[in-house]
Amino acid sequence: MATNQSALTALADPTRRAIVEALADGPLPVGRLAQRLPVTRPAVSQHLKVLKEAGLVRERAEGTRRVYRLDPRGLAEIRAWLDQFWDRALASFKEAAESETSPKEQP
Repeated sequence: MATNQSALTALADPTRRAIVEALADGPLPVGRLAQRLPVTRPAVSQHLKVLKEAGLVRERAEGTRRVYRLDPRGLAEIRAWLDQFWDRALASFKEAAESETSPKEQP
């Protein structure tokens, strides 16, 4: 749960969620991300550092700039964690539906 916890904590910030949403469309350099957000370029870099440490984004160097993209492994961990709740809810719903007596079975 440690990885999930750091990822969920990272996503608690609205600016970091906006960065993740922007990167969902494809890789972007810091400057292009900063143009889309109401924060400074250094602030975007700090948010990206948090997202990287949480395993949600990756970076690569292209000349003198850094290009960021989503890390599918980190997102898959969050999805798997969330899916467990969905799986439980569906199992509970199935159990409740199967335990109800249908009108034809009533005496």
